[in-house]
Amino acid sequence: MSRMPPFSRRDFLGATAASAAVLTLPRLAFADNSLAPIRAQVEKRRDEGVQRLQDWVKQPAIAAENRGMAEGCDLMMRLVRDAGFQKVTRIPTAGHPGVFATLDAGAKRTVGLYFMYDVKQADGEWTSPPFAAAIVDKPGLGKVLMGRGAVNQKGPEAALLAGLHAIRGAGRKLPVNLVLVAEGEEEIGSPHFRQVVQHPEVKAALQRCMGIFMPSAAQNPDGDVTVSLGAKGVVELELVASGEKWGRGPKQDVHSSNRARLDSPAFHLVQALATLVDAKGDPAIEGFAKTARAVSAAERAMIDAAAARMKESTAKKLLGVDRWAHDLGWRDSLERFVSVPTVNIEGLVAGWTGQGGKTVLPARAVAKLDLRLVPDMTFDGAVAALKAHLAKRGFGDIEVNATGGYDPTSTAADAAVIRAATAVYKRAGLDPILWPRNAGSYPGYVFTGPPLKLPSGHFGLGHGSGAHAPDEYYVIESANPKMKGWNDAVMSFVEYLHELATIA
Repeated sequence: MSRMPPFSRRDFLGATAASAAVLTLPRLAFADNSLAPIRAQVEKRRDEGVQRLQDWVKQPAIAAENRGMAEGCDLMMRLVRDAGFQKVTRIPTAGHPGVFATLDAGAKRTVGLYFMYDVKQADGEWTSPPFAAAIVDKPGLGKVLMGRGAVNQKGPEAALLAGLHAIRGAGRKLPVNLVLVAEGEEEIGSPHFRQVVQHPEVKAALQRCMGIFMPSAAQNPDGDVTVSLGAKGVVELELVASGEKWGRGPKQDVHSSNRARLDSPAFHLVQALATLVDAKGDPAIEGFAKTARAVSAAERAMIDAAAARMKESTAKKLLGVDRWAHDLGWRDSLERFVSVPTVNIEGLVAGWTGQGGKTVLPARAVAKLDLRLVPDMTFDGAVAALKAHLAKRGFGDIEVNATGGYDPTSTAADAAVIRAATAVYKRAGLDPILWPRNAGSYPGYVFTGPPLKLPSGHFGLGHGSGAHAPDEYYVIESANPKMKGWNDAVMSFVEYLHELATIA
């Protein structure tokens, strides 16, 4: 399998010359011509901005493997300090540390930023090494930076930081003050992020914010952009069945011939898992969704509008699927996507999983699960329902080890962070799709819930995909005039900060 070499400045200049047609695509249209000097700085600093992103992707920070975390935190601190934040502080937690930074521009308004510096594991077959951060050609998309964390979330975060460099390079003051909070455990369910936000100095700074947002690459391959009003919550957990806890089966692995006279902890776990969903694969945990909020008329209207504008074929191509669960149509699949809680098996481990066979009866079996939660459900309520369900059905011996997660989050459509995002997208010639909530999760509950009760959103032009999977990418040079590349993504953040400074 061919592999692309790491992307150097020389490669970049050569690619730029070879891609004149791409570079003549229309620029992002801004209403305020006074931002032209900043745009010039974005273009001038393009190489250094992309190189900064490459350097960041090359540094693994994988909380699940405790790999590169100290280095990842140090790099996060250096990146925000270089971008102009005057005060940058490491915030200790019971796990990996957070980062707290402030940038006082003397502005009237203050805006919060949420960053993450950790990434998922990089298993699977990649066409370019996951930490090489190579720029590769992707048919139909253009030139993309490929690597773990490219879009989730280092690409969008690096684009925002590049915007701050450009503003300063143009001799301008930032239009708003910034408060940044970053964590290194988002990819393991943010088990200690609340400790960062509850730190007295961090909490006091966030209380001065008009809202908080997470940089994103909000466009799909067709160029459509969505504005989400929240996100599902999540529970990440392990279920562990063992002969020792069960009191049946072996307490250590034994020869599989003993299966004739010994019970199997692995099958015990499989039987327990089978009770968690019904025959169609939907949650069957008693009491799990009893507090789930029904889809509102306003949300149904959003889904109707989205289904009419978004291409089903694009979604299926991105996912590599041919049909939706329950053989539903496009519109109904979208409603389930944002409104239905789920029970998912991430992985199953028991006994021998190496090459060839090994006739063993495992004494221990583990299932890794995630549960997605919709509004009015809670992390604590979901875990309690699961434990009660297992106990009631004779599986009370199975350990339930919740490793991370958080409640759902919601923000009103008329919040300033949402209206500002919509305004910027429209000025860019896009008609944003209002979306009830992201079906994925992020720990926005620490901002939208008490005591802060801040509106929270996601913003950013550009496109990327492959999060949590091989060949994750972030578009640098777009081959599609509707889908923005690096310069326009950077400039969108500049425009958004200015919009937040003035929106009524």
